[in-house]
Amino acid sequence: MSKRAFSKIQAGLMEALSIAKGEADPSTYRIHVPKEVNVRAIRKKFDLTQQAFAERFGFNLARLRDWEQGRSRPDGALRAYLLVIERKPDAVTEALQAAPKSRGRRRAAA
Repeated sequence: MSKRAFSKIQAGLMEALSIAKGEADPSTYRIHVPKEVNVRAIRKKFDLTQQAFAERFGFNLARLRDWEQGRSRPDGALRAYLLVIERKPDAVTEALQAAPKSRGRRRAAA
């Protein structure tokens, strides 16, 4: 994936999150975050256990189980994130990877 494509995906996700949090006016954007998402179906699409899905995408395992069993539902920002996971999982994985540690040169003691 090109850096330009990734930047567009990342910008779209940030806009979606701002709207879902009520920080931005949704009338200025053309996005739709559904009121419901099928978390179990998204997870099963990747053939991951609940634990593996939670670890890969940064969810609390208990919360994930609650969503799948209908005891609670993800809020707007999390629904937007889950849709991005479903549609562009590689972009999410790339965005969440830890930055490589810089290898600064050590100066020899004088």
